[in-house]
Amino acid sequence: MGKLLCDSTTITESFQTSSPTVPWRESKSAHLDVTGVVDLVDQGTTAKTISRWEDVLGLEDQQRRHLQRLQAKGVLWKCPHDDDSSSIPRSVVFRLSHGGDVSADGNCLFTASQKAMGLDINAQELRRRTAKRFLEDLGSAVAEDRETINDAIRNMYSPDLRNGWGIHLVQEVKLLAKKEDRLALDSAIDELVLLGMQREMAAETIYKERCIPVNDGPSWGKYMSISGSPDDEYDIITLQYTEEGLLSVDENREGHAAAFGDDIAIECLATEFKREIYVVQAHGSDGMVDEENCVFFLPHRPRSEIAEPPFFLFMKGTGWCGAGADHYEPMIAHPSSLVSQEKVAMVL
Repeated sequence: MGKLLCDSTTITESFQTSSPTVPWRESKSAHLDVTGVVDLVDQGTTAKTISRWEDVLGLEDQQRRHLQRLQAKGVLWKCPHDDDSSSIPRSVVFRLSHGGDVSADGNCLFTASQKAMGLDINAQELRRRTAKRFLEDLGSAVAEDRETINDAIRNMYSPDLRNGWGIHLVQEVKLLAKKEDRLALDSAIDELVLLGMQREMAAETIYKERCIPVNDGPSWGKYMSISGSPDDEYDIITLQYTEEGLLSVDENREGHAAAFGDDIAIECLATEFKREIYVVQAHGSDGMVDEENCVFFLPHRPRSEIAEPPFFLFMKGTGWCGAGADHYEPMIAHPSSLVSQEKVAMVL
């Protein structure tokens, strides 16, 4: 599952920028040698994982037609070289296929990325490397950039419940509970219940007092490390609010909840592997867009150099703002011979 840093006012802006998140240092693009490039996944596994767009569930006709054009005609990617005199090809056409379903267990960003890149490492290792990359880069960032990142994290996971209700009907607050503290937390909640407090109000009170809010870089690193495994150090607690007050408390008692991949995580993945990542969102009629504009490419650029071809992730949008789109699937990118810009389905 995924969480996008966008609303109805920022989606169009995302198409004009290299990444919806904040770059921490100047991006420098290394030369990319795409001479003789072949499919980005092992040919032996491709046939087992690629699905025809006709077979992908949950797509409307306009989405399916547009995605079929991306597969038939391809998209033109232009490598952002610094050196215009380089003899290395600067443009590649990628034909995009659906890479198959992945489990909707909260780890789908990492599972889909692993499939899209054709890596041997598993999704949990990708998650670990993402959190590690974030913390390392955060440690070397200047104070102003660190505060900008902290603000973005607070807005996503510890929002100001006095504001934002013009956009959101429900807002969530994420907290981290140490697994080893769960018995003590339950005991404290039970004490408040015995004193006459409602169970959900008691849980809200104790969790907010004793758990770690996800409101800055270090806490985000802990949060994004959570895969829903028994080996996790923390469990995720989710408090849901409406404008009227507390709506529900997800106590995650089995500890199966995983941290959804957000745009910060995608940018960290891009930086770790030195390649651009494009999230391809396909919106249907509920997005109130025509067929030519129903597919969006949301780019995420590494914070350093680009040394590998891009890879692509697919997300079925359920509305203009993308708020309901919370599941990533892999796309398989097949490099093909360069054609004129007018013949491709889209120029990135």
